[in-house]
This record gives sequence, C-alpha cells and structure tokens, in this order.
Amino acid sequence: MPVAPLPFVRAEVVAVSRRLHENGWVANHDGNLSVRLNGDRLLITPTAYSKRDVDDASLLIVDLSGKVLEGRKKPFSELELHLAIYRARPEVDAVIHAHPPYATATGLVGGDLSPVALPEIVVSLGARIPTLPRVMPKEKAGVEAVEKAARDVDAMLLSGNGVFTCGPDLNLALLRMELVEHYARILSIAHGLGRPVPPIADGDLAKLLEARKKAGLGPKPVK
Repeated sequence: MPVAPLPFVRAEVVAVSRRLHENGWVANHDGNLSVRLNGDRLLITPTAYSKRDVDDASLLIVDLSGKVLEGRKKPFSELELHLAIYRARPEVDAVIHAHPPYATATGLVGGDLSPVALPEIVVSLGARIPTLPRVMPKEKAGVEAVEKAARDVDAMLLSGNGVFTCGPDLNLALLRMELVEHYARILSIAHGLGRPVPPIADGDLAKLLEARKKAGLGPKPVK
C-alpha cells in the first residue's frame, strides 16, 4: 500500500495525468489512472476530463465496488478493468490506461508485441505482452480476460482500447507504459525493414527471466 501522505499521492496522480497528455499518449478524454489507498480505497481520475486538465479538485476516491466516497465528478467507464487488475494482483498499487499511438495501433489491427526480443524488455516486462480481443469496457468477458491476463503480466494491449500497465506505484506503471510504446515503435521500424525479428534463444530467455525474478519484478505468488 502507498506509504506516502495522501496529498503527495494526489499530486502525483495529477502530475502523471498531465505527463500522459504531454507525451501524446492520450487525447480528448482518453485514459485513466488509479492508485490503491489504505482501507480498500482507490484514488482515481474522473471521466470526461482531459488528462491535461486533471487537478486535485477533480480527483475521486472510490471503494473496491466502484462506489464514490469522495469527489464531485463521476468515475471513468473502465474502472471495472482497473478493479480486475487489483483483484488479480494484491501487490499492485497503481494502474494506468492510455492510448500510446504505436502500441495502440498494434492492438487495433490485432497484432501483438512479439517476439519480446530485447533483453531489457524481458527483464522489465517479462517474456510476453499480450493483446486481448476487442470488448466493451464493462462486458463481463472483457473484465474476466483482463483479470486473467493481469495474473501473469505487467502490461497488456486491448484491441481497440489502448494499453494497460500496472505496478507497485505510479512511477513504475508509467515507466512500463513508456517501455511498451518504445518497443512497439521499435518493432514497427524493424518490421518495415522486411526481415523477421529474431527471438531470444530459450536458454538466454530463461536467464533473463531469472534476473527479472531476482530484481523483484513481475507478479508475486499469491499466498
């Protein structure tokens, strides 16, 4: 759970929201953020709000059923998907949803970010970044698919609905979003060169995943 004082966490949500807009990863009312607070509560951004304009007064606090506890705005429609990730990952305290162009375009055409062929990507994000089928945000099948995927990965593409990343804090969730988009762009360029992207050898992949585990990254076993 976040140990920082609530005013700091609120300021961080505002800063990261604006960072998403500055990076060109959201437009109009795209994207949403949430942070788990003590007492089974989430601090979230509001619906129908540009991430450029998010401020402290616009934030909401909701419980784990989505009920608004504090704030005058309304929760975003993808809250059920955030809640699914928190259910799947008790150690996760932050979730970001955005539409970074290269990664979103990859998911939109039903592609995926494979092979995960750079060592840094494996250590930071694992051996795969899945693409889930297109579903509406509140559909049961979509919520279940996100919850299932989140048990094993820190980042996923949703066909036609951008990228979700999670982490123990907003900074790491943001860095993972940055890395997903960076790799999507690299793969786009590589595919344009007309040659297949060579995968990492199985033995080397196992070593990288072990390094990831030793660094304390990735999903934690549920006790």
